[in-house]
Amino acid sequence: MRNKQYDRLGCPIEVCAEIIRGKWKGMILYVLFTGTKRHHELRKLIPNATQRMLTTQLRELEDDGLVNRKAFAQVPPKVEYSLSKLGESLKPIIDTMFDWGTGFLATVPEHKLKPKTA
Repeated sequence: MRNKQYDRLGCPIEVCAEIIRGKWKGMILYVLFTGTKRHHELRKLIPNATQRMLTTQLRELEDDGLVNRKAFAQVPPKVEYSLSKLGESLKPIIDTMFDWGTGFLATVPEHKLKPKTA
């Protein structure tokens, strides 16, 4: 369970890590950097995330003010997700993490990597 309140006296790095911690939050943010997406688009772009986990993490990102959720009054329901200004401010951090992770993976021995799935 994640924190509902943040310690102002704590380490700011811990706060940042707490906000983006979650198996799919980094991927959600990375995908939303390309623009507004509907829920089913996110499901297609992040296929290994269950619907429940994707919804939970989108709600947490929305609660923290990083993601905007826009629901349209129509049948069938239509919901769009986009980054807020605060969410957009994470782009250089996420891009740097992506670059670092890519470089790190290049150094990992093959036997320590999960097999590629088709």
